[in-house]
Amino acid sequence: MKLYTSARAPNPRRVTMFIAEKGIEGIEQVQIDLGAGQHRSADYLARNPFGRVPALELDDGRILCETRAICSWLEGYAPEPNLMGEGYDERAFIEMTDRRVELHLFYGIANCVRHTHPGLAALEQPQFPDYGAAQGAKMRETARWLDQVLAAQPFVAGQRFTIADITAFCALEFARGLMRFKPGSEGLAHLQAWRDRIAERPSLEFAG
Repeated sequence: MKLYTSARAPNPRRVTMFIAEKGIEGIEQVQIDLGAGQHRSADYLARNPFGRVPALELDDGRILCETRAICSWLEGYAPEPNLMGEGYDERAFIEMTDRRVELHLFYGIANCVRHTHPGLAALEQPQFPDYGAAQGAKMRETARWLDQVLAAQPFVAGQRFTIADITAFCALEFARGLMRFKPGSEGLAHLQAWRDRIAERPSLEFAG
């Protein structure tokens, strides 16, 4: 299998961290240089017509795109350790939390960065700075919600590490790098403590 990825992009990092947590070996990583426009090349568009990373090329030649779909496939391919829930009840609640984090934290950060950071102007044309700033404010509302969640439980979706923690961590690391957002500096002590604990996981050595 081949994973088409990009080292600094947050969605590919979600997949590489998921793979590392699973301990899956043998997946070749093919780096796509977004700055150089490789995601818009005819060769890559033949794999993903939307020109996005990541994309997982299976051994039978099929191409699986979209981060959550790739992780779902990998969860079935390597069921342990379980990261998406055992049984319909746990799966539903983990998915709910993961989607909340993705839609309200992760996408808020991504939209803020894509529309306000000059370094991403080439990837986001046109940029709408006012929209980006509004998304940054809404992201902070979600961060405050998550801080309160983590005041009552050790992990984002409950009592154990799941895909929701991966989504939240990769979102916050993206914000830390390009928004200079640090939860502890904004009074979110529980979120900061959780982030620091996740940063110590061995999977980070392999996920980048």
